[in-house]
Amino acid sequence: MSTAWSLFITILTIGNIVACLWLLWWTSRDRPAETTEETTGHVWDEDLEELNNPLPRWWLILFYITVVFGFIYLALYPGLGNFEGYLGWTQISQYEEESARIEAQQAETFARFAGLDIPAVAASAEANEIGSRLYANNCSVCHGADARGARGYPNLADDDWLYGGSPDAILHSIRKGRNGVMPALGSALGDQGVAEVAAYVQKLSGQALGPAAAPLAAAGEQKYQMLCTACHGADGKGNQALGAPNLTDDTWLYGGDFETIKTSIRLGRQNAMPAHDELLTDDEIRLIAAYIYSLSNQDGN
Repeated sequence: MSTAWSLFITILTIGNIVACLWLLWWTSRDRPAETTEETTGHVWDEDLEELNNPLPRWWLILFYITVVFGFIYLALYPGLGNFEGYLGWTQISQYEEESARIEAQQAETFARFAGLDIPAVAASAEANEIGSRLYANNCSVCHGADARGARGYPNLADDDWLYGGSPDAILHSIRKGRNGVMPALGSALGDQGVAEVAAYVQKLSGQALGPAAAPLAAAGEQKYQMLCTACHGADGKGNQALGAPNLTDDTWLYGGDFETIKTSIRLGRQNAMPAHDELLTDDEIRLIAAYIYSLSNQDGN
C-alpha cells in the first residue's frame, strides 16, 4: 500500500472514531432548563410525542467502552494503513501457522504409509478413506465423485487405461499430468475418407455395421493403415506410451457413435490432465494414487 493511501485510511479511521466521541458528547451534554420538555417534533396518534432526552448514562458508558476497545484494537492489530500493530499479527502469518499445524498432524498420519508400495497402501482401509477425501477435493470435478469420468474425462474405476494403470503410471499421471493430442485428419482424408475410416473404427470396436457402412469400412481399412497405425497400432489396440486409446474395445472417451467418431477424426481431440506435483505433497499424491489403484483393481473390473 502506498504512503498516501495509508495516510488516507489512517486519517479516515481515526476521524470517524473522533466523530463518534463528539456525537456522544453532544448527545449527553446538559440541556438548559426549560419549562416545557424538548421534543423531536415527531407526533403519532395525534398526541404521542417523541422526547429528545439525553442518552441513559449506562448506555453512554457502553459506547465509551466500545470506543476505547477500538483504539486498543487498532494499536495491537493492523487497521491503520501500513501500521501492522504492536502484536505484528497478519492474516498471512495466521494462515501459515494453521497450515503448519495441519501439515504436522497429516505428516504423523501419512508416516504410517510412507514405507509401503502403492498396492499395499491400496489394501489399507484407512489409507483408502483418506485417499477418497483427497480425491474428492482435487479430482472429482473432472472425473466425477464416483471416479467414473464423463465425456472427455477418463473413467478411473475400470481397467481401461490411456497411459497405463500400473502404480508408477498412475503416480506419473498425477504428478506430471498428461497432454493428449489426436491430430485433425479432415484435410488429409476429405469427407469421404473420414467417413470410411470412422466406419472401419466402428468395425474394429466390434459394432455391427449396416449394409451401407460395410463398404465404407472396407475402404477405410487402407486409409487407417496409412494414417492411424503410428499411434493406435495396426491392430487398433492403442499405445499407452503415447496415450493412444484402444479402438477395439467398447470404451470411448468422447463417444463411439458414427458421427462422434467422424468428428474426432476430422477435427482431432485435445485434452490435458494438469500436473499436481506443485499442488499436493508427495504423501497426498501417493494416497490418491493408491485410492485410484484400488478402484481399478476391485473384483469384477
